[in-house]
Amino acid sequence: MSSTSSSPLAADPVELHDLAEPTFSAAAQEILGMIASAVELCPLDSDAIHRQASADLGLDDFGPRDYVERFDLLLECYRDLPGLTPAGQVNYFFQMVQLLKNRLLLTDLLKRHPEIRDVELIPPVVIAGLPRSGTTHLQHLLAATGRFRVLPYWESLEPFVVPAERGTEPDPRWLRCEQGMTVMHAAVPHLVLMHEIDTPDHIHEEIALLANDFSTMYFETLGDIPAWREYYRSHDQEPHYGYLRLQLQALQHQSGQYGGDGRRWLLKSPQHLEQLAALDRVFPGATIVVTHRDPVHIATSMATMIAYADRMFRHPVDPHRVGAVWADRLEAMLNDLLRDRDKLTRTASIDVRFEDFLADQVGTVEEILALAGEEFTDDARSGVDGYLASHERGHLGRVAYRPEQVGHDPEELRRRFARYTDRFLAHGDHNDGNGKENP
Repeated sequence: MSSTSSSPLAADPVELHDLAEPTFSAAAQEILGMIASAVELCPLDSDAIHRQASADLGLDDFGPRDYVERFDLLLECYRDLPGLTPAGQVNYFFQMVQLLKNRLLLTDLLKRHPEIRDVELIPPVVIAGLPRSGTTHLQHLLAATGRFRVLPYWESLEPFVVPAERGTEPDPRWLRCEQGMTVMHAAVPHLVLMHEIDTPDHIHEEIALLANDFSTMYFETLGDIPAWREYYRSHDQEPHYGYLRLQLQALQHQSGQYGGDGRRWLLKSPQHLEQLAALDRVFPGATIVVTHRDPVHIATSMATMIAYADRMFRHPVDPHRVGAVWADRLEAMLNDLLRDRDKLTRTASIDVRFEDFLADQVGTVEEILALAGEEFTDDARSGVDGYLASHERGHLGRVAYRPEQVGHDPEELRRRFARYTDRFLAHGDHNDGNGKENP
């Protein structure tokens, strides 16, 4: 008897019919109702959020205050978000409180351990690529070699230990992350099929650390905030990548105290595509891996994911508006990549096409390790083989991505992205249009 019917790979892809008018399960409605009931206590007000963060920790030094202008603009944009729901407001409030708490804890840690600024940071390996271009899968494969330090999801949200919780097992930060994921999986159960974060230990992006300095494209994924987008894109991001570097030094110092290690970091984020110059200046000697895949497919899947996640913050959702915004946004990122790709002067770099990566995953890992000066040992190879054996593509299931749902015309997008595809995908690598999702 065949058992393929029970496999996520054999199941039909999930169709999302409620992007514009989200529906929730009874359990999700109950959870969101409880969250919404706190709306009067959670104003999107700078003073109120600062007071809450200070009260939670008993600290009041947020470090350099240059972030306040950016923070105030961000709050204004979220307050003005069309269709903002009470639950969405509460969600924003507590996310902002946590980011300020992270600043408080880092500032306190630096006061107690000023030597953190002198911690040696081995030049990292950095994966820069659009979502759906194989970045997550490649990051996990490289991590499976055991050669790198990575950032688990729980630590990305709360990177620094609360002094009163030091030494507590299990780590309260991990438990809080697990609780938050329970809410997320109830409200947006299919999100894990689009952005695979299924446990608190899942390897995550350092874009969460960039958020602590309130200057990152991450905030754009939480709402349609054009004023914020223009502010972010019009400012040099080198200082904020410097703040990221400082946080990595602090994490390395902290892990040395609490049983971690000082291996070189393995970083990954789509944002790096439009910030290659900042990366080059802040992390000299890094190895940068730029991944490439058909941007037409990426634009549709990215817009679908954003539109689906929007239900956490507003009602109704306008999927066609989301589709237009993210087609423009990805085009701008790719234009920045075209402008800066050949300007990397202080880093080693490699371009990895999606189809080539899938054709020889182990060989791709070996090539990247060689470029980074890392040996592909027998143990490293065993780790990669083990990961591949236990993580078949689409093992959690699939979502059907329909261009028409987000207002996309694939041929029009193909024309818009032609300069990029001609440069990096000259031999093809175009999606076959069947709606299937890959790493």
